[in-house]
Amino acid sequence: MLKNAIKIANGQGFWGDSSQAPIDLVNSCEIDYLTMDYLAEVTLSIMQKQKNKNPKAGYAKDFIGFLKESLFQIKSKGIKVITNAGGVNPEECKKSILELSEQLNVDIKVAVISGDDILGKLGEFLKKGVSFENLDNGLNINEVIKDVCSANVYIDSFNISEALDLGADIVLTGRVSDPGLVLGPCIYEFGWKRDDYDLLASGTVAGHIIECGAQCTGGNFSGWESVKDLENIGYPIVEITSNGEFIVKKDEKFGGLINKYTVSEQILYELGDPENYISPDVVVDFTTIKIKDLGGNKVLVDGVKGKIPTDTFKVSINYLKAYKAVGQLTVSGPNSIEKARLISELVWGRLSKRGNVYDKKNVEFIGYDSCHKNIGMLSDEPSEVVVRLSVMDKDKEKVNRFGQELAPLITNGPPGVTGFSGGRPKAQEVIAYWPTLINKKLINTKVNIF
Repeated sequence: MLKNAIKIANGQGFWGDSSQAPIDLVNSCEIDYLTMDYLAEVTLSIMQKQKNKNPKAGYAKDFIGFLKESLFQIKSKGIKVITNAGGVNPEECKKSILELSEQLNVDIKVAVISGDDILGKLGEFLKKGVSFENLDNGLNINEVIKDVCSANVYIDSFNISEALDLGADIVLTGRVSDPGLVLGPCIYEFGWKRDDYDLLASGTVAGHIIECGAQCTGGNFSGWESVKDLENIGYPIVEITSNGEFIVKKDEKFGGLINKYTVSEQILYELGDPENYISPDVVVDFTTIKIKDLGGNKVLVDGVKGKIPTDTFKVSINYLKAYKAVGQLTVSGPNSIEKARLISELVWGRLSKRGNVYDKKNVEFIGYDSCHKNIGMLSDEPSEVVVRLSVMDKDKEKVNRFGQELAPLITNGPPGVTGFSGGRPKAQEVIAYWPTLINKKLINTKVNIF
């Protein structure tokens, strides 16, 4: 155990992660802070669509469900909760939290951090000369501007520190960097400054390691055979000190595994240039990270170096690109692969004959080549295979027309076809990601306490 350390746990790695994990962390573990990360790149577009349909929606309602179970324990144990559950509607999320606290007779303070959502300001920024050039392909935002459905800035972690300084029990954000949920309380507790680059880098790495929840405690681990009691896998806790040194661990009452390999695999997650990992607060040199396996499901991390941050924030923009439909049939043997290939040829041929040609189409043989294609082909033909076909096109009606061609194959295709259920495949929106940058001086954030 490190002296004068704070303990920060993460109970959610994404929207839809284990609902039991944060409850267990609150009930059974000694922690000072609980972070809960709900936002992936596409999640905000989903929340924005929900908000468009219902002005009171647009946030992670799972968080309210968690608070129903754990709000009393959070308050009684003095645990501070930091979460981006606010999504694109932190105000309504805050209202739901305060209504619940009143129902449960638990007095709490909720801080709301705003300013990350710039969807309504895109036109204003474009007039000011912001190009929003796509980081991946260099394209101009004007090509998709009419189809944009969400736009959020990855704001910095000092807003979280400010919220804690105001006495918040729960800090509610929209889009912040994932590691920032952990870095924020470190800034608050230890008084780290904006030019404490090495310390900010350490806090960022700590957050990066635990941001995906159980992915660093034995989940999704290449050495999965050595992980014990996955059924009761524990979620991660970092014990971090004012000098940036920290231990990654889990509570021994739970299963899973933490060693230098599980931690190293997570460090490599979403890593581009290892010498220049850019966050809103600092640029981290991941090549300086030192990892020491302490045994007993504990790993020590130190030596992290950081550099001056960039003058821009990353912006996550999502837009409606096209429509897609996906359908599948199960084909049984003998000659299952040959029959599956015939099915795909029949579908494409019948559609093409009626003038339905798509921007993109795809066929996969699940159980045979869908994951590894030609790399890991089976030496023996499977006794059954699932043929999955999909199309994508800007024409929604054309995509729906594809869905009409699968069910007939049960009687007008090769024998041994089954598994059609759930009705005809219908057109679904394809939301595309537009990563870009904006100058930090153009973004104004606010912290309000309730």
